[in-house]
Amino acid sequence: QVQLVESGGGLVQAGGSLRLPCAASGLTFSRYAMGWFRQAPGKEREFVAAISWSGGATNYATSVKGRFTISRDNAKNNVYLQINSLKPEDTAVYYCAAGGNYAYTRGSAYNYWGQGTQVTVSS
Repeated sequence: QVQLVESGGGLVQAGGSLRLPCAASGLTFSRYAMGWFRQAPGKEREFVAAISWSGGATNYATSVKGRFTISRDNAKNNVYLQINSLKPEDTAVYYCAAGGNYAYTRGSAYNYWGQGTQVTVSS
């Protein structure tokens, strides 16, 4: 059974930083691309960042480029999202997802999803 478990969310002031880990189990982690998506209240889920199976390729949403960094540790079956210079508009539930082997930006490319972790940014 595949499980993706996000953690690291919380309440943070604007300008602060968070690191979101996602722990994967039940799959051959090193063979899967990993993505981060988010969904704010009343809005559709949107792509945030993705990393290929090897870590050699990454993609970022324009809104987060330069502030967010995705990375992975295939030895530990973890993917991380480092979030810096947080803004109130970053408030959302953040989800990690696994699927394919390239850093896809569309949610339909991912087969497995976590339950999400809440990030709230106060102004």
